[in-house]
Amino acid sequence: MSFTTKVKEELIHLSTGDKNELSAIIKLSGSLGLASQRLHLSITTENAMIARYLYSLIEAAYDIVPEIRYYQKTNLRKNRVYTVYVEQGVETILVDLKLADSFFGLETGIEPQVLLDDDAGRSYLKGAFLAAGSIRDPESGKYQLEIYSVYLDHAQDLAKLMHKFMLDAKTIEHKSGAITYLQKAEDIMDFLIIVGAMSCKEIIESIKLLREARNDINRANNVETANITKTINASMKTINNIIKIMDTIGLESLPIELQQVAQCRIKHPDYSIQQIADSLDFSITKSGVNHRLRKINKIADGL
Repeated sequence: MSFTTKVKEELIHLSTGDKNELSAIIKLSGSLGLASQRLHLSITTENAMIARYLYSLIEAAYDIVPEIRYYQKTNLRKNRVYTVYVEQGVETILVDLKLADSFFGLETGIEPQVLLDDDAGRSYLKGAFLAAGSIRDPESGKYQLEIYSVYLDHAQDLAKLMHKFMLDAKTIEHKSGAITYLQKAEDIMDFLIIVGAMSCKEIIESIKLLREARNDINRANNVETANITKTINASMKTINNIIKIMDTIGLESLPIELQQVAQCRIKHPDYSIQQIADSLDFSITKSGVNHRLRKINKIADGL
């Protein structure tokens, strides 16, 4: 099951029967036809659960019994396409939901009242996502929520509605329509909170936190590896210089405080500067050890 399907199924189980939700679904997935001098309404979806949900919404809101039809796609995916077909009371539904103008091309945006009322806005966003929304699987590591609209002004109104809920929504126009989208994980999680899909929001949040924890561990490991490499390189340079001194003027020619540090470095090539300081028989700071090693390297460079 795709993550988009998980979200839609959670939303269906949280049904409130709000007409603004139904309005969004019909506007984004509905089409009108004329048969025997009567209007009929067809709402299409590839999700059987959404088709049954639409059936129950229309029946409850208007005491109309729709019909559910389906056909098999001929492409490789071979998905079924379900149609909720209404041939009675279509005019009543269109007028009640204020959709008549949008179907006849006079009004393609969102009803102004929806943009003003928070509860209506939440229901409309829920319906819009059920009808034409998708979310990229958060396991992919990339975040994207999209809602497809046939008309650009509807996509822009959806963005305005999301902006009202402090979501950074953007729109992009395509040849066949327009898309309203969110790209930040925080915005997508907030959207799911707004429409009520709390379980799916928690899934994204847990995946995001786990990925961030892994990234933090990887960064820490990379820093540690870099520090170890730096320490080893510095250690090998100093060891080579100590060997050079031993082979030329002799280690005993150095002051006793340099001899002690040199001997410890030769004996423990993997020690850090702090470990060398801790292992000596006398008290010395890390800075003191560093200072003496620099002196040894300077003497070797002069040979």
